[in-house]
Amino acid sequence: MLTKTIFAGFGGQGVLLMGVCTANAAMNEGKFVTYLPSYGAEVRGGTANCTVSVSTEEIASPIASSPDHVVAMNAPSLARFQNLAKAGGIFMLNSTLIEQGLSRTDLIEIRVPAGEIADSLGSLRSANMVMLGAYVAASKVVSYRILLEAVESVTGSKRKDLVELNIKAIKAGYDYVEEHYGKADKKKKSAAKAEVQVEKTATEK
Repeated sequence: MLTKTIFAGFGGQGVLLMGVCTANAAMNEGKFVTYLPSYGAEVRGGTANCTVSVSTEEIASPIASSPDHVVAMNAPSLARFQNLAKAGGIFMLNSTLIEQGLSRTDLIEIRVPAGEIADSLGSLRSANMVMLGAYVAASKVVSYRILLEAVESVTGSKRKDLVELNIKAIKAGYDYVEEHYGKADKKKKSAAKAEVQVEKTATEK
C-alpha cells in the first residue's frame, strides 16, 4: 500500500522536519520511503513543502501530483494544495493560522489549533510537532511509538534540550485528534457495522 503526504507551510515552521521525522519512522518500521523537499525563494518566511511517500513495496516516483494526505500549516498551503488532494484523503489544517475551512466536501477535514497547544507547552516553535502528532493520530501512517523514537533520534542528536518538549508536543497533538476526531470516527464505524448487521438479518429473514 502506498501513501503520499505533503507537509506544507512557510519557511521557519519546521515543515521539512515533520517530513524527515515521518520518513525516518517509516524506515524504522521497515517500509519503503522517499522524501522530496521543495523550497521557495526564501528559506525563512518563504514557502516550503515536502512530500513523503510510504509504501510496503518499492516506490516508482517520489512526486505526489495527487497526495493522499496534506498537512497545511498556513493559508497559502491550503489554497495551493486543496484542489490537488485525492478524494477521500485527510486534509489537516493548522487552525491557529487558517481561519477558513475546506471548500471541498470529499476530503476529511481535521482542524488542530497547533499554535495554541504549542503555546500552552511553553514554545510556539513546537507547533510543527503538535501537527505531526495530530497527523499520525489521524492517518496511522506510522505507529506512535516508532514516531517518538524517530523524533528523538532526529532532533536529539542536535538539540537534546528540545527532545522532551518535542515529545510533549507530539503527544498533545496526538491526544487532541484522538479526543476530538477519534471518538467520532469510532462511532461512525460502529454505526456502519450495526447497519450492515441489520441488513444481513433482514436478508436472512
